[in-house]
Amino acid sequence: MSNQSTPTGSATTLVIVVHPELEKSRINKRLTAELERRGKVTVHRLYETYPDEKIDVAREQALLSAHDRVVLQFPLFWYSSPSLLKKWIDEVFELGYAHGKGGDKLKGKELLIALSSGGAQSMYQAGGFHNYSYSELLRPFQQTANLVGMIYQPPFIVSQIREVTDEQLEKYATDYAVYVEG
Repeated sequence: MSNQSTPTGSATTLVIVVHPELEKSRINKRLTAELERRGKVTVHRLYETYPDEKIDVAREQALLSAHDRVVLQFPLFWYSSPSLLKKWIDEVFELGYAHGKGGDKLKGKELLIALSSGGAQSMYQAGGFHNYSYSELLRPFQQTANLVGMIYQPPFIVSQIREVTDEQLEKYATDYAVYVEG
């Protein structure tokens, strides 16, 4: 299977799937498969593309520039993203491209976060087990969008992943595709 599927015609949405073991992930694997099945967005699997974590910055910037919407799809790891996504942002959103003088290439593009987590939604709130809401934990992504002039959209969250039934997963997959396709 290709690590990137591009629809025929001009794609406007780029989905960057960042899961170090996507094939073992029931949730992220299914969400990704639904997007690929529909073929309306570009799916870019970061860990498959860069198993050595040596990012081709020019290639990634060209992908971003060719799309109007960017979705970052990942599991919540220790209240953040998998490490490759952080490295990707650090390198790809460089000065002169995403911010600073001449750095307006992402301005006006939408940024959507698609997150999966093991805990229940109720655990992610003030007074809950994790003390902070998903919204608070995603603030670095929101602020990154603000800095580079992207339009931050509400996140798509699948929580309590170990409890999701097959029927619920199918509904999540459909809802996610609708969310991503805009």
